[in-house]
Amino acid sequence: MVRTMNTKFKSGSKPKLACEIAPDRVLAGRVADNGGIVEMCASHELAPGSVVPDLIEPNLREHGSVHQTIREVLGSVGGRSHDVVAVLPDAAVRVALLDFEELPPNREEAEGVVRFRLKKSLPFDVDKAKVSYQAQPSGSGVRVIAAVALTSVVEDYESAFREAGYSPGIVLPSMLAALGAADAGRPTLVVKVDARTTSIAILENQQLLLFRTLENTRGVTITGEQLAEEVYPSVVFFQDTYHLNIDQIFVAGLPESGGAAPALRAQTGAEVQELVSASQLGASVGSVPRWRMAGVVGALLC
Repeated sequence: MVRTMNTKFKSGSKPKLACEIAPDRVLAGRVADNGGIVEMCASHELAPGSVVPDLIEPNLREHGSVHQTIREVLGSVGGRSHDVVAVLPDAAVRVALLDFEELPPNREEAEGVVRFRLKKSLPFDVDKAKVSYQAQPSGSGVRVIAAVALTSVVEDYESAFREAGYSPGIVLPSMLAALGAADAGRPTLVVKVDARTTSIAILENQQLLLFRTLENTRGVTITGEQLAEEVYPSVVFFQDTYHLNIDQIFVAGLPESGGAAPALRAQTGAEVQELVSASQLGASVGSVPRWRMAGVVGALLC
């Protein structure tokens, strides 16, 4: 998977802190020193309208309150380091899957080819954007998973972290971060809901085969039947393209993911479970519900 849109941090190792700016709240977590589990979590709501995720317009409408909330939430999970994985809303970042026969071996030349392919599919100038990508083998060619966002949008989020006293050395869109929590050795559907979007990913053998982010006007009040209806076209496309059936489904972002299970199971026949499992969290994570923590947990455990 694409892990970063930016990868400069002081310690030379992956940060032990992750912090997600969601449309309605800020969430943070700290991974245990020996890895394996997230041992501390915290969350704080934002005033409505403080963050309005968008590909083009400024996202942080109340910049001061956002960086204050970042400082409070990260401070509450502790840790000596101020390096942090910054997790951004899915509606602020475009993720695309691109197929090539081959890519130039030179990284700079390859990025130029990826930018050229992205050019016509974006609602903004790709020359004014940050682009990160990861290549994976695909049949006789190469599949690129590219994450792209306007530089001004990314820098607005980064500045909020810096003003809070933290260094956002790694930047990830929420759904790509959340995939780090999924064991996808077999055909796996991951569905993540937030206040503005529903993101859908299908993986097999840990490789990303499909990725979509849909507008979600219902937020976390979406019903299981409505969610299954949104997911269905992606499942059919996957089955028709790869001649495989979904074996397991992970759901994140819903207060009762079990409520979606009957509809999703009826549609696919697959087992349905919460993306973040109890085994990924320590005993002292506090009262933050697992269903909210997928972006932070995935970013820390990938």
